[in-house]
Amino acid sequence: MKRIVIVGAGQAGGWVAKALRDNGFAGGIVLIGEEAHPPHERPPLSKDVLLGRAPASSTYLFRDDVLRALALDFRPSCRVRAIDLRERAVVLADGGRIAFDRLVLATGGRPAALPVPGGERALSLRSIADAAALRERMLAARRLVIVGGGWIGLEVACAARSLRLDTTIIEAADRLCRRAAHPVLSRCLRDMHAREGVELRLDARIAAIDDEGVRLADGECLPADLVVAGVGMIPNTEVAQAAGLPVDDGILTTANGQTADPGVFACGDVSVYHHPRLGRRVRLESWENAQNQAIACANALLGQPGAEPAAPWFWSDQYGINIQIVGALPIDAAIVTRGDPWAGKGSWHAVVDGRLVGVVALNAARDLRAARQLIEARLKVDGSVLADTSVDLRAFAAAKMP
Repeated sequence: MKRIVIVGAGQAGGWVAKALRDNGFAGGIVLIGEEAHPPHERPPLSKDVLLGRAPASSTYLFRDDVLRALALDFRPSCRVRAIDLRERAVVLADGGRIAFDRLVLATGGRPAALPVPGGERALSLRSIADAAALRERMLAARRLVIVGGGWIGLEVACAARSLRLDTTIIEAADRLCRRAAHPVLSRCLRDMHAREGVELRLDARIAAIDDEGVRLADGECLPADLVVAGVGMIPNTEVAQAAGLPVDDGILTTANGQTADPGVFACGDVSVYHHPRLGRRVRLESWENAQNQAIACANALLGQPGAEPAAPWFWSDQYGINIQIVGALPIDAAIVTRGDPWAGKGSWHAVVDGRLVGVVALNAARDLRAARQLIEARLKVDGSVLADTSVDLRAFAAAKMP
């Protein structure tokens, strides 16, 4: 295997390249990215970078010397417009071709647009350039309307309130983060943002955006001099689909990223695979999945065995409260409360058939680490133990490990 081409130079693409070198691959690695920046992670863009507390360069995965040591053929500001599977080559936007022995698609996604008149007026937050543009506009704004009550919308709202902007969130669903959060966490997020002065409009839909602001379907107009859209991400699957690879809300892969073509892999936000711990097919938009699946993908490229995917983990910082979620929290799960998460210090544990399957921890990282061990081991645990703050969950988990 002489050359591996990686399309996408975000966190997943960068980690594939690093893991290949760490595991001894000495062949050529071509890393192609549409953005002008080297491989970087995105979570800080809606937090410290947006608030001006950290430069964009703080998101870079590797120091300059580390990046040089990887000996990559790095192609920033470069777009792949087609994949020629028969000839084993990618076709660039300028018509150039790069041959590959193996191909990795880490193409991520793009923010969904608002399908209403004036929707193009709304800013989004996905890239370093987006963060810079949004920060500039926020510093000059007074009234912000955010369309979408998911994680991006909530984190932008936190930044906006710290800058003292009048902030309104419009959410079409009946609760915040409906797609990703258990109702108990949705209620907690609602209360948290309401306490900080965010106006929440649930079960509300927009009809248009114009010079006066955001017009709702019921005719009301919400004044705004800045509108941000956070209504989801569209996976960048077009090139893969045109090449004939199976696609369904992402590129269909195994857990280690292999597609229907044994020489083509996909990982990160664009990959859809069956998660054995969740028992269903998922596309995970998370920092941890981008890194871990990239490493698993590199191992598979080199013929090395891969471990079973870990229970999914996600985090967010809002108003000084660190929120971490691991595993799954089914709607019908029994919820066990530990501490006082409503006051910002405690956790909710989801138990199904006597087994811990998920946890939400607010400023309770120690509880979460212990709970994760119990989830990974699929061990039965009594809810009273989880609720008892006098029990050291780390010691309990260690004692339960086989």
